[in-house]
Amino acid sequence: MTYPSSLSKQELKALAGQGLEAYLDYISKQLLAYGWRLSTAESCTGGLVAAACTDLPGSSQWFDRGFVSYADSAKTELLGVPATSIDSQGAVSEPVVRAMAEGALAHSHAQVSLAITGIAGPTGGSAEKPIGTVWFGWCLGGQTYSEVMHFAGNRATVRQAALRHAMTRLAALFQKLP
Repeated sequence: MTYPSSLSKQELKALAGQGLEAYLDYISKQLLAYGWRLSTAESCTGGLVAAACTDLPGSSQWFDRGFVSYADSAKTELLGVPATSIDSQGAVSEPVVRAMAEGALAHSHAQVSLAITGIAGPTGGSAEKPIGTVWFGWCLGGQTYSEVMHFAGNRATVRQAALRHAMTRLAALFQKLP
């Protein structure tokens, strides 16, 4: 069975109106088409992305592993995030999420990774990094991508928004591949 490596703008818009399952289905088909596997590195989502992936039947064909690295020491020990990055930038920062995404690849058999670190609340926010601040990192096609989002809502809402954003953006990043 073959799958398209990209969607038309119309197909992508149609996918955007679908639930998370549609994104997971698309991502799984892309991973299978490329012969790649996915690994995740999660902090504030606590394994929600890995759970969503493994809820899909047949995910063992494309999902390699998930790292839940909630504590700063776990980010360093499991993923190789430099402690100096955490100390100087904080755990919720671009250098840390990029290192998490790259570490998930380095410590797995995957060719694609995604990483999430953020402040889901209800405590832990600051003026610089308010509750709802979430950094995302993705590695695929030999590139590392990162971005920050700010979500409103309670802890559960922020975590669910982070899960959805991580997957929708990963689906969009597959569009950049040849």
